[in-house]
Amino acid sequence: MLPYDGGVDPDGKAPYRLATSREVYRNPWIRVREDRVIRPDGSSGLFGVMEGKTGASVLALNDLHEVYLIREYKHAVARHSLEVMSGGLEPGESPLDAARRELKEEAGLTASEWTELGMIDPFTTFVNAPNYLFLARGIQEGEQSPDHGEVLEVVKTPFSRAVEMVMRGEITHGASCVAILKAARYF
Repeated sequence: MLPYDGGVDPDGKAPYRLATSREVYRNPWIRVREDRVIRPDGSSGLFGVMEGKTGASVLALNDLHEVYLIREYKHAVARHSLEVMSGGLEPGESPLDAARRELKEEAGLTASEWTELGMIDPFTTFVNAPNYLFLARGIQEGEQSPDHGEVLEVVKTPFSRAVEMVMRGEITHGASCVAILKAARYF
């Protein structure tokens, strides 16, 4: 998780002054805090902020222009979701190393060519959980080794179909949508 910097942005132009900040919940994946701020007009304000682990997501594309996606039940939305491979960075791990690890663990794949597709903030109003995006090519298939408790189905589909699935709302995971559409623009 990124440490909270007290409301100071890098260019020093944050419009709010932090009055108090308190942690209200924590588990191994998220931290929720409540920040009381003073607005530029002097009035007070309250923000609830969820901090998550920095993450990495990877869109794997083979030589036949097929993508590998993962279908997994997601408790928060109470349904299965079709997504690119994603996961949180381990301490000291770079975003690219996390992407390589997740690709191998979740789909059993390795890649010889990596392209950075940038970083996204999933929901800037109350979530601080940056996610780095990658395109992996030169794919070699192997054996999955999912984390304990993960039940993952690898789904291979033409890249053009994945783009259509995003546009029809069949793929809704934010990082997956952005990675697929950025890759479409890249090509």
